[in-house]
Amino acid sequence: MDILRSAQGSIATVETALPATPGLRACGLSYHYGEQRVLHRITFQLRPGSLTALVGPNGAGKSTLLHLLQGQLQPSAGVVELDGAPIRRCRRRIALMPQKGEIDWHFPITVAEFAGLGRLASHRPGCCDVDGALQRVGLGAMAGKRLDQLSGGQQQRALLGRTLVQPAEVLLLDEPCAAIDPPSRQLLLGLMRQLSDAGLTLLVSSHDWGPALNAYDRVLVLDQVLRADGAPDQVRQALDDVTMGNHCCG
Repeated sequence: MDILRSAQGSIATVETALPATPGLRACGLSYHYGEQRVLHRITFQLRPGSLTALVGPNGAGKSTLLHLLQGQLQPSAGVVELDGAPIRRCRRRIALMPQKGEIDWHFPITVAEFAGLGRLASHRPGCCDVDGALQRVGLGAMAGKRLDQLSGGQQQRALLGRTLVQPAEVLLLDEPCAAIDPPSRQLLLGLMRQLSDAGLTLLVSSHDWGPALNAYDRVLVLDQVLRADGAPDQVRQALDDVTMGNHCCG
């Protein structure tokens, strides 16, 4: 059953109510940067095969949360577990796709070479074939193209292909729908649904708020605290669009 709650709800009640099922679990997760509070007591659980949106305004802590879930940052308080094991033991089972703006798209390599960099992030056997990953995201015919020849939507798919080269079970995608045209957004949403249907767990961050949220099974609304958690229609009823911003990804 979806959980729908406000940040003022009982954190202790929510934590004890989490089912003991496999998946990625954050419990009481907080993070401070110096004296600045970035995240406060975030608790939720993602079940295998789920497709979840993480929405919120700029500065809400979305990217920080993804880095905590992947183990790149250490929380000030709380824990992250995958199938009941501490995240430090299973980081390689979780892949993080960064924002497009973090990549130098003028670097003189091909799309296939770029996707192959996913092997460096994994450091374990069983990496997916690069050609197979590019075929999966619809870039098989562009494997020999240079990075600077890609459109914005193709760049996002190349990033997803690089992520899929890693033998991960959980994919954390940071703003994959940002700054691309509507057809590319719909294509990416379709790809993400295919991946979740294949059993992968996806958490997808966005500052957008609009009809594209209907493509997800569940929506987490973050603004330093977890403001709401539920199905898209439930979350829309619980939040004021003026507060979140009337944006649309799709």
